[in-house]
This record gives sequence, C-alpha cells and structure tokens, in this order.
Amino acid sequence: MEVRIEKSWKKVLQPEFDKPYFADLVQFVRTAYAKGKIFPPAPLIFNAFDQCPFDDVKVVIIGQDPYHGPGQAHGLCFSVNDGVAFPPSLINIFKEIERDLGIPFPSSGSLIRWANQGVLLLNATLTVQAHRAGSHQGKGWETFTDAVIKILAEKKSDLVFMLWGSYAQQKGAYIDNRRHLVLKTVHPSPLSAYRGFIGCGHFSAANEFLKAKGMQEIKW
Repeated sequence: MEVRIEKSWKKVLQPEFDKPYFADLVQFVRTAYAKGKIFPPAPLIFNAFDQCPFDDVKVVIIGQDPYHGPGQAHGLCFSVNDGVAFPPSLINIFKEIERDLGIPFPSSGSLIRWANQGVLLLNATLTVQAHRAGSHQGKGWETFTDAVIKILAEKKSDLVFMLWGSYAQQKGAYIDNRRHLVLKTVHPSPLSAYRGFIGCGHFSAANEFLKAKGMQEIKW
C-alpha cells in the first residue's frame, strides 16, 4: 500500500503497510474523515514520523490518543499547535522540565522543536473523533504503533524510551533495557503528576545518557 510518510520510515515500515490489517485501518480512517470531524487534520496523521526521520531518532515518548478538541492535535503526542492553550498534561511536562533543568516555560506548546532534534512523539492511536476520547482505539492503530516500537527497539541501540503511565509501560514492556535506557514513571496528567512525574528527572537523565553515548543532548 502506498502511504505518504517520510522516506526512511517508509523503508522500514513498508512490511506493515502491506499487511491486511493496515488496509482495513486505512479504509476505516478514510471513511471516518469523510463522515465527520476527525483530528489531527489528515495530512498530519504521520507528522511525528515526518518531523523525526527513523535515522535521527534518539528519544521516544509514547502517548495514547490525539487531543480531541479543535485546533489542538497536530500529530505529535502531548504537543499542540502554536497559539493553543497548554493542556494540563503539557503544563506538567513543562513544570518538570523547569524543576529538572531550570528551563522556563516556553511561549508555545508545539513540540516540533523536540521532534527536529530526534524525539519521536508517538501516540498509540493516530486519529480520534472530535470530542470523543478513545473513539479510534481498537481499529488497528495500536498494532501499527506496536510494530513501530518493536522496529526501533530491535534495529537501533542506545535509544531513550520515556514510558509515562501504565498504558505506555505496557506498550513498551518488552524493550531490552540493556540495549536502551528505559525511563518509567506515572502519567503527567493532573490525576497522577504529583505521585511521581513531578520529580522524575527524566529530561536530565535522558541528556546524561545521550552525552555519555557521544550524542547531542536535547534542548528541552
């Protein structure tokens, strides 16, 4: 199947695109966009991959669903478009960066600047119906993003995986922590952030690891 995605990802993911489940998923997604309001805009479904080529990936952050409010989602987990109010989880991410590294809150909630430095901001489900969280779960996206994580974990070494919350931790359960740095804590949502996310030190830990491996640190 022909999928518009950054070329290095296309090369490693083509076997997934050729599987029957992916054809069914594409049909579901096309029908959903034709019928109703779906986020992110269709050209941005694979934005996380387009902004962070396979060969450049250094850090992987796993989210669950795209934001389901107008103008928020643009294909990168936890990220929102310029000019959009910061959602609560993103506020807590910026709070922890400020606590951990002394970096003040940015003016924009767009994390494209992270993606362009090698941070893959991967949602488990890449589309969602407006105002209906979880509406596109169980349609095939999870199978696809499981394959993405498996390919990264097996084909690359010395990656940093940030697994926030039980969902992300289950999705990354098989990652070899002798080959990669696997950082785990609770989700940054207001329900759990103060039970371990604030204070986790993941951002400095990632940079220390990258530096030790001779790689450029991320400007968080």
